[in-house]
Amino acid sequence: MSSSSTTKPSPKLPLKIRLMIAAHSFSVDAFSRSDSTAVNRPLIKLFDPRASPSRKPDNGVVSSDIMVDNARNLWFRQYTNNGSQVGGLPIPVIVYFHGGGFAYMAANSIAYDDLCKRLVREIPAVVVSVNYRLSPEHRYPSQYEDGFDVLKFIDNPDFKGFPPSVNTNSNRIQLFVAGDSAGGNLAHHVALKACQYQFSRLNLLGVIALQPFFGGEERTESEIRLVEAPLISVKRTDWMWKAFLPQDSNRDHQVVNVFGPNAVDISDLPFPPTLVFISGFDPLQDWQRKYVEGLNKSGKQVHKIEYPNTFHGFYAFPELSESSLLLADIKSFVQNQLQLANK
Repeated sequence: MSSSSTTKPSPKLPLKIRLMIAAHSFSVDAFSRSDSTAVNRPLIKLFDPRASPSRKPDNGVVSSDIMVDNARNLWFRQYTNNGSQVGGLPIPVIVYFHGGGFAYMAANSIAYDDLCKRLVREIPAVVVSVNYRLSPEHRYPSQYEDGFDVLKFIDNPDFKGFPPSVNTNSNRIQLFVAGDSAGGNLAHHVALKACQYQFSRLNLLGVIALQPFFGGEERTESEIRLVEAPLISVKRTDWMWKAFLPQDSNRDHQVVNVFGPNAVDISDLPFPPTLVFISGFDPLQDWQRKYVEGLNKSGKQVHKIEYPNTFHGFYAFPELSESSLLLADIKSFVQNQLQLANK
């Protein structure tokens, strides 16, 4: 599908969703220092309610929090259910990185707790939702280090937390890395490191990037046209990159503009198939298309799905029809990669 050509910053949305977006946007602007050096964590948490793990099944899904490193407060929330395998295929593990511009939200934010439960039920899969360190307190490369360390943690045979259905007929764990917005950026870079690492039991099958957060010094057409888009206006994305990147870096840094002037050549790396979701009211859409183009030019398999009438973060609202479509598209991608891996 092609993107929308409208100049309006967002589609027509129900009042409830508009109020939730307005509250989130207010908290980000009100409790973040304008120079990108600090976030008032106690106050912003008032607008980011958290969910406890579900030790009793919630529509079949149970969850628990597992500590990886106390010193960094690095932990993940693991979601499992008792759903049956599809076509005799193993249940995959999806390591999920939440969005929030590297500076906001958490693995136990209610919005992500709900999304991960939906993923577990619909795919089906075991989901590992990573609570990584946030900027500006912890700048690049802290988030990438945390993400990759979680992969090494679950790769360790001493970790016994997965159900038996994960490695049926094999000692290998079929892995996908996924994330939305900043988490989509994280998924790419963690996968880039993972495809160069020899795991003992993880088999990386794919990357799932929901509206991944990429950028550059250039102002793209969609950034100019949708400069005041909800949730992720250009002013906010500039703030996020400044809070995340090392001092004196600009947005053409290789982790931001991944196929830009300072890009790492991935053409000779075994980077896995990638699924990219793009929205017509997302100011980041042109950067996401550049990402798809870069993967293609590097000889990598990439699948692009566009929803022209959605905005950045739409998948957090299950009442929107495209939110269900997205889950169905993820399921199709995951099942296809599992089938290819088990031939």
